[in-house]
Amino acid sequence: MGAAGAKLASERRTQEIRQLCAASLRALGRDPRLDLLGRHVYRGANILALNAPHLYPPTETSSFESFRGASDGMALRVLHSDAAMHRAAMPDTPGARLVFEVLEQFRCESLADLPGVLANLRLRHETWSKEYLASGLTETALGMLIYTIIQVTRSRITGEPVVEESEDMIESTRANLAGSLGHLLPPLRRHRDNQRAFAAAALEVAELVAQNVEALESRQKPKPKAKDAKAKESAFDLLLDVENEASEIGTAASGTSAALSGAAQGYTVFTRAYDKELQTASLVRKELLQGYRERVSERVHTEAVNVQLLAKRLQALLCVPEESGFDSGAEEGMLDGSRLTQLVASPVERRLFKTRRLEPRAAATLSFLVDCSGSMKQHAEGLAAFLDVLVRSLERIEVPCEVLGYTTWAWNGGRALKDWRRSGAPENPGRLNELNHLVFKDAETSWRTGRDGLAAMLKQTLYREGVDGEAVRWAASRLAGREEERKILIVISDGSPADGATANANDEHYLQHDLTQVVRGIEASGEIGIAGLGLGLDMSPYFRRNLILDKERLGGSESVRDLLALLERSLRLAR
Repeated sequence: MGAAGAKLASERRTQEIRQLCAASLRALGRDPRLDLLGRHVYRGANILALNAPHLYPPTETSSFESFRGASDGMALRVLHSDAAMHRAAMPDTPGARLVFEVLEQFRCESLADLPGVLANLRLRHETWSKEYLASGLTETALGMLIYTIIQVTRSRITGEPVVEESEDMIESTRANLAGSLGHLLPPLRRHRDNQRAFAAAALEVAELVAQNVEALESRQKPKPKAKDAKAKESAFDLLLDVENEASEIGTAASGTSAALSGAAQGYTVFTRAYDKELQTASLVRKELLQGYRERVSERVHTEAVNVQLLAKRLQALLCVPEESGFDSGAEEGMLDGSRLTQLVASPVERRLFKTRRLEPRAAATLSFLVDCSGSMKQHAEGLAAFLDVLVRSLERIEVPCEVLGYTTWAWNGGRALKDWRRSGAPENPGRLNELNHLVFKDAETSWRTGRDGLAAMLKQTLYREGVDGEAVRWAASRLAGREEERKILIVISDGSPADGATANANDEHYLQHDLTQVVRGIEASGEIGIAGLGLGLDMSPYFRRNLILDKERLGGSESVRDLLALLERSLRLAR
C-alpha cells in the first residue's frame, strides 16, 4: 500500500472509531443527545467538561480498544456524576484539582457492571499508565508522586490491582505516603455510591497531595528540558493543571441590551452610506496575491487532506440519489425489449434485463461566513487552507458553496461616527460604523477561479471590527435566493460581536443581543440550517448547533473531520 492509500485507510479508521465510540457513549450514557465532536463531549449544543487526563487517547497511535475505554469512561461520568455538585466542591490549587477530578472519574468507573465495559476501562488505564511511564515524568519526584496517587487510589476505589509494571516502581513513594494517606483511602471505596460523601473524602486526599506538591516544588529547582523530553511530556500537559481543553476553552460573551430591548423599532443603523460589499481579490495587488496563493497552497500540501475521500463523505451528506436512465445487460431486473433478439441467437443468454441507474445529485448549498475582526488575522493562513480544501471537495460533487466575510472599514466608527456627532449625537443611534461585507468566493465561481479570492484572506488590513448580526442577515439573504433543497450557513468566529463606537453610543450588549435574535430567527424558520464554528471558543450562547475547532490544527484532517461530524449531526437533528 502506498503513502496515499495508507493515509486514506488511517482517515477511514479514525472516522469509524469516532462513530462507534459516539454510539457507545450514547448507549452507555443513556442519553441520545450525547455526541463526540473533535475531542469534546457534547450534550445537545452544550460542551461537557470531563477533565481526567486518561479520557483523551492520542489520536494517531491509540488502539480502538483504548478509545472504547475512554468513551466508556466518559459515558459513566455523564451517567453517575452531578456536574454542579462536582464544581461546587472543586478545590482551588492545580494539584488538588487534578487529584479531585481523577478521583471522581474513578468513582464513576467503579460503578460499571458490564464485563466488556470493565475490560475496556482496565485496558485504557493500563495503556495510559504505560504512556505516562514512557513520557519520563516518573523520573521526577513530583511526577512519581502524582503517578503513585493515581495508581493507589484507583486500585482502592475499583478493587482492581495496581498496573503490574508499576508495583516495584511506586513502592517507595507509597511507603512514604502510608502514614498520611492510609486512613483516607477506605472512605473512598465505602462512599463510591454517594457522590456528596465521596467528594468530602476525595477533598481530603486532594488537599494532602497539594501539600506534598507544594513541598516538592519549594525544594526543587527547575531544570532545562531536552527537546525530546518536551515532546514526550506534551501528551501529559493536563497533569498539573486539570483545566484541560474543555474547561480552558472560553464561552462567547453574550448579553441582553437595554437599548435594543426597549426600542420599538428594534435594531437600527444610523447610516448605511458607507457600507460596501467587496470582492476580496480586487483588494490585493496582483504580485502580493500571488504570494498569498503560494502560502495557502503550501499549507494545503503540508496538511495533505485527502480531497477525494472528503468529497465522498460530503456527497453522502449533501447529495441524494436520482434516476438517470437504465443499465442494460443485467441478469435480473426489468426485461429489456431491445435485447430479446439475443435470445433467438443464444437461447441460454441470461443478460436480458435492465436496472435503474441512480446517480448522486447535489441537494444542498453551503455558505461559510468568516469573522474578519482583528483577532482573527492570526488564524488567516490555516483558515484559508481549511476553506480551500472544503471548496475544492464540494466542487467535485457539484455542491455550490460560497465563502463570505465581514469586517468594518474603520476602527471606532469612522465616518459614521463623525456624522452622528455632527447631527447632535442623538441617543441610541444603533450601529455606528462602516460595514465591509466581503465575498471571497461566490457560489457561481469555480474553485480554480475563486482561489485567489480565498488567498486574499491573508491580507492583514482586512481585519478590524465585527458586526455579526448584520453579516448573518446578509449571508442568509444570499442563501435564501438559492434553489437547492437544503441551505446551510456556517459562521466561523473566535469571539463575540464587537464595535467600540456602537457599544459606547448604545450599550455593550447591543450587537450581541442582535446576533442572538438573528440566529434564533433563522433557527426557528427552519429554512436555513445555521451552525457556529468557534476557533477555540464555545459558541453555544448564539448557535444551537456549534462546534469548537482546535485553532492550532486548522486546515488539517482533524478539523475537517470535526466539520463533517457537525454537518452529520446538524442534518440528523433537522430530519
